Amino acid sequence: MPPWGTHGLLSDSEIEDIVAFLKTLTKSAPLKSTLDDPSRRPVPSEQRDNLDPMINPAVWAIEDRAPALWKMAGSAGAACVSCHETPEQAFKTWAATMPRWEPRLGKVLGVEEFVARHAKATTGHDWLMESEKNIALSTYLHCVANGAAITVDIESAPAKAAYERGEALSTRKIGALNFSCADCHSADKGAQKWIRGQWLGELRGQLDHFPTWRTSQQSIWDIRKRFQWCQVAIWADDLPPDAGEYGDLELYLAAQNAGQKLSVPGIRH
Repeated sequence: MPPWGTHGLLSDSEIEDIVAFLKTLTKSAPLKSTLDDPSRRPVPSEQRDNLDPMINPAVWAIEDRAPALWKMAGSAGAACVSCHETPEQAFKTWAATMPRWEPRLGKVLGVEEFVARHAKATTGHDWLMESEKNIALSTYLHCVANGAAITVDIESAPAKAAYERGEALSTRKIGALNFSCADCHSADKGAQKWIRGQWLGELRGQLDHFPTWRTSQQSIWDIRKRFQWCQVAIWADDLPPDAGEYGDLELYLAAQNAGQKLSVPGIRH
């Protein structure tokens, strides 16, 4: 629960009054149906074909938008195709090995930040993270690697240190609700349970379908945007998408999903 006392929202006597009231509640309220009971509510199952363009609008980014961007020359006079004529071969497994530690920048780079930086340096394009063009290309590059198992480096010294920082971040309580990633997504806490009408999955299985189409938002989200909105949901300040903390957290999450095969774009509510 939110630390009301620590935040000064409730006095000691008010907290004592709430505790006294809660102690009078000796049994659960009657439930009208099975669906009202979180312990009996069925586990959600995604049955839609995520690669069917008639079902998943994110496929349009792969079939139409991304190929056009790949051939589009930037201010430097070059395009992606100038160096990578057959991306289906050149990037057959690449996205499954991301994110990775980049020594020149001293941080972990995911696909989206790599696209933004590499495109600017080689073509002159300003394809900023979380822009429509950046997400279209990220979705395309992930899709090219569909079926490849997630395999990230956490053995080298800097990558291992980044992984450990990400692990620590996953248990750090933040925001007005005083939650951490682990509170919702670790097996011994909130994972595999219904909470506030939402089914919370474990960390494993939370990455292989990103970028993913959010039906509730009518847009494609990359994993960094998912991180940001998780923070918004617990009333915490989100970070910019290229924040080093998000890189460390993405590497930790990828390691938890090692062996899972990419299936991008996903489709989620």
